[in-house]
Amino acid sequence: MRISSNFDGGNINVINTDNINDIQLAIRPDEGDEFFQWFNFKLDGHVGNVYTLNIINAGSSSYPEGWEDYQAVASYDRQHWFRLPTEYKDGILSINVALECDQIQIAYFAPYSYERHQDLLASVQQHSLVTLEHLGLTLDNRDITLVQIGDGDPQKENVWITARQHPGETMAEWLVDGLLHNLLDSDCPSAKSLLDKANFYIVPNMNPDGSVRGHLRTNAAGVNLNREWQTPTLEKSPEVYYVVEKMKQTGVDFYYDVHGDEALPYVFFAGCEGIPSYTDALAAKQKKFIDALMLVSPDFQDTFGYPKDAPKQANLSIANNWVAETFHCLSNTVEMPFKDNAQLPDAHMGWSPERCIYFGEASLIAMNAVIELKNP
Repeated sequence: MRISSNFDGGNINVINTDNINDIQLAIRPDEGDEFFQWFNFKLDGHVGNVYTLNIINAGSSSYPEGWEDYQAVASYDRQHWFRLPTEYKDGILSINVALECDQIQIAYFAPYSYERHQDLLASVQQHSLVTLEHLGLTLDNRDITLVQIGDGDPQKENVWITARQHPGETMAEWLVDGLLHNLLDSDCPSAKSLLDKANFYIVPNMNPDGSVRGHLRTNAAGVNLNREWQTPTLEKSPEVYYVVEKMKQTGVDFYYDVHGDEALPYVFFAGCEGIPSYTDALAAKQKKFIDALMLVSPDFQDTFGYPKDAPKQANLSIANNWVAETFHCLSNTVEMPFKDNAQLPDAHMGWSPERCIYFGEASLIAMNAVIELKNP
């Protein structure tokens, strides 16, 4: 029996493998040692054996409440991901595996590898409306790539979408995958309507270094990128720095920042209600967007989520708030669960890549309700 994580996005430390009924593992912290929750590893064993994997440092992880009612994901072919029997008790996360093939991959959520990210970019660039722009390099010298979709017409609104500021939130890039392919579908009327009204600027992976390193929240410098938007630097947060500089060139009329939440088993928004310049007009537009999304996606709800910021008390170092305040536009952080979605539970799959992809498509339909030509 062997456990390994020496691959793209891998994360686990092996403590003891002497007893297949008590294999002891530990999650490796992000750079900076502040955050850890993401795991991703392979188990090689014997078909028919039952293995109990105990992650012994789960209780001291960044979000221990995230383990309540959580089930680990697994795959034999790295395409189809399903849930494994998982229990959290006394600070230990126990995962049970009845092996059906010689090797299984087990992760916190279905991985979206850096190689798959490259495949996504290569695929969409073939569309006539797509331009890939190299914004700059990360600290590990990986590309920060912007997908531009549209003809640049200044009468159109400029829609910005970013994903995976927190690299372990892989559901974010699964959503963008679905959104991108739907937006470029020449047979999709929602996509045609949007492209008549908007230019899109999409960063599918804001944190490629953290993604490859197997981090939960930080980049190669141990920095949480979603606290860097007021004062990004090339030394600590080049990923945000280059995106901010490009946003200043294009302007932003609508912003959608895609994330995952460890604890809450729902899909929900964190809006920009607390920014100093929040207006009744923005509030009305937000309600229209939420109502549209609830209509087109039963996965989305607006009852459970984060407490709304008090007026003028928003943290402007967070992307969603900084963009809204800087460009006076509608701006939302969308959060999806690592667990099952209590709104529409699925015991076998939980919240899945497929559900993320569908929600990305639904997001585009809802955007049609609030995105208009600047001077129609």
